[in-house]
Amino acid sequence: MATQKRAHAEEDEEQGHDRGGGFAKLPEECVAQVLSYTTPRDSCRSALVSKAFLSAAGSDALWEGFLPSDCAEILSRAVHPVQYSSKKDLYFRLCHPILVDGGGKSFLLERSTGKKTYMISPAKMILAHGSNHQYWTWISLPESRFAKVPELLSVCWFDIYGSIDSRLLSRKTAYVAYIVFKLVPDAYGLDSPHQKGSVILGSYESANYVSLQPEEEEEESDEEAAEEGTEGRRMRSREDGWLEVELGEFYIDEGDEGDVEMRLRETEELQWKHGLILQGFEVRPKK
Repeated sequence: MATQKRAHAEEDEEQGHDRGGGFAKLPEECVAQVLSYTTPRDSCRSALVSKAFLSAAGSDALWEGFLPSDCAEILSRAVHPVQYSSKKDLYFRLCHPILVDGGGKSFLLERSTGKKTYMISPAKMILAHGSNHQYWTWISLPESRFAKVPELLSVCWFDIYGSIDSRLLSRKTAYVAYIVFKLVPDAYGLDSPHQKGSVILGSYESANYVSLQPEEEEEESDEEAAEEGTEGRRMRSREDGWLEVELGEFYIDEGDEGDVEMRLRETEELQWKHGLILQGFEVRPKK
């Protein structure tokens, strides 16, 4: 008899888990409220827990909270209308780059957190001698986010500047600025020890040496790079086929205003440089 009661209890408990336990009795908006204190990634995982979580994890109420508070304004700046069937669908569409501000920037959301990432088009940046076809030429590449990107032909005075309004970025977030680029096979002169990347926001400045070419000597180990504090400044390949190097870091706090100014320059050694194809400056949340 005791064995039979225990079997029935275990069966009821199992069925309770299948129904989501106590959560099955809660309104969807209550479960969504609980999930709103998690992250987009965790909310998607919670959909596997039960039917109650599955329904709440796809609700507009939940994903409205994961979208930026200025989402409507961002969509109004999109070059092409963004079509979506739900707030969750909109969120994941924005996890892929869209052009905004007349094609002067690309925007996307970091998939796991919903933090904002922007890339600034070279057309909205200042390049020393950028309009002189003797030094730079503007080309179209199918893999580029922007209609035209500059290719460096030959220059010794090397100075690239870009900026973004800090109010466009996510609050209380540490960011890293990168230069995103490609190199032609015969590129040279882009590894000067006087080549400096910098990021300025108000009175704060982050600056370091930046090389845009792979080291000819044997690469240092990750441990050695970490000890020297240079691991973030080495050239890395991106999933989109481009290369990137860190220019500097900064933090966006509540109430921060003014432009985040980014720069890469070499105006001391003045050696000739050739072969850089510039995709833009990107600012994205620090991992």
